[in-house]
Amino acid sequence: MKRGPYAKGTAKREEILSVALDVVAAKGCRKASNREIAERVGLTQAGLMHHFASREELYQEVLRARDIRDHGMFFAPDPTIEGFFAVIAHNAEVPGLVRLYVEFSAEASIPEHPAHAFFLERYAWLREGLSGVIRRAQDAGAIGPAVDVSAAVDLLVAAADGLQLQWLNDHTVDMVARLRRLWDGIVALSHAA
Repeated sequence: MKRGPYAKGTAKREEILSVALDVVAAKGCRKASNREIAERVGLTQAGLMHHFASREELYQEVLRARDIRDHGMFFAPDPTIEGFFAVIAHNAEVPGLVRLYVEFSAEASIPEHPAHAFFLERYAWLREGLSGVIRRAQDAGAIGPAVDVSAAVDLLVAAADGLQLQWLNDHTVDMVARLRRLWDGIVALSHAA
């Protein structure tokens, strides 16, 4: 068991991330202030930034914490396409985190951005998870052999990202329903000879 200042620092960092997740989920990254996050965890703004090198690092770690939480709550117990859909459905309940993800991932597409490597790793992790979904569906006979797993995964990721952006502009966009239609098309084509 970790003890001493290192353990306390790790615990405080986890507390900050938990609070930041809540604040950003409710308010979005542009309205979430370091001051509010710091006050909620009993720190000054300088104390908050002692745990993170920059606001970009804080937001990167917020997204990482969100992924870990969502994976554990929605996908890990059901590593199927339904688990993936459950994550997307949950996103509609946390618009601030969706906005952070959309804006931050676009900014991080610039190779010099501090979160560029994080997003490369995140997309690789997501592709691996969805590839497993498709392979398990094939093993179960739910999807046919004539599927290009890599292309199907790329389409699902691109559609999910694009639908999140559309949903931010128009909350009537049903992200899950549209992803289900895409999935149904992938399944139908997978049985073609």
